[in-house]
Amino acid sequence: MTITQLKYVLAVAEHKNFTLAAEKCFVTQPTLSMQIQKIEDELSIQIFDRTKKPIQLTDIGQKIVNQAKNIVNEADRIQDIVEQQKGFIGGEFRLGIIPTIMPTLLPMFLNNFIKKYPKVKLIIEELNTDEIITKLKNGNLDAAIAATPLEDEKIKEIVLYFEPFVAYIPENNAIFQKEEIEIDDLNINDILLLQDGHCFRDGILNLCKNRNEAGLKSFQIESGSFETLIKLADEGLGTTLLPYLHTLDLKDSDKLKLRHFKEPKPAREVSLIYPKSELKIQIIDALRSTISGVVKGAIVFQNVQIISPLLKK
Repeated sequence: MTITQLKYVLAVAEHKNFTLAAEKCFVTQPTLSMQIQKIEDELSIQIFDRTKKPIQLTDIGQKIVNQAKNIVNEADRIQDIVEQQKGFIGGEFRLGIIPTIMPTLLPMFLNNFIKKYPKVKLIIEELNTDEIITKLKNGNLDAAIAATPLEDEKIKEIVLYFEPFVAYIPENNAIFQKEEIEIDDLNINDILLLQDGHCFRDGILNLCKNRNEAGLKSFQIESGSFETLIKLADEGLGTTLLPYLHTLDLKDSDKLKLRHFKEPKPAREVSLIYPKSELKIQIIDALRSTISGVVKGAIVFQNVQIISPLLKK
């Protein structure tokens, strides 16, 4: 069997479709099917159950796929070692970014990075944390930017910065008059939240856990947009919490409604994360250096209380 054949197997395992896997591998479907059949004949087993729709792995097929991932990663490492030795920083690099970080951080560093490293082809995806972890482990991402710590032994984390939570308080709210607020001032039933799947939402729930839970409001809404939450708050329907960087681009009139927390400020830890295999580490280091360089002028907070992005049951 060859590395190429194993890559075909991994593509079918991911997409559960021979035609789509062939497209992703830039070969014809008959070619891909023939090469997978060769492996199955060589091993005298069936990797895929073709009678099911979508195609499923057999029990032995799942074990083979798990090992194939290791083999393909180690094969890629050879090229990686050569490129590091030559000091080459280039090639395709797949980066995932969570939705609550993408719109504020990406414009800050992307232009600098592509000018400094023109030989790197960045492929950027907006993904939630669960999707990022899965894709990192499957080899479908090289690195990601997410809220940490994630407490995953297969993933390394390099902290980029600490980003405080900032409250957006409309004028009709009782705590609007305060210059600084405390966590105990928050009422979880008054806070407008992002929809399920956002780790920033989970961070807020962790921050407000068991605080002022009495009384239910007459409606429930969860949005994927901070802008929507801000508009709802302006209509007197509640308050919301925002990441610090998101507050920088607000209108001056909206900035008057921001309230910072007393120190230690509740904050999220934002990190560059990647598999422990450390493939393409030279590009990861270049990303870290570029992001740290642009962020340090915009966000410098040390006395913070890190709020976990993992929802505590």
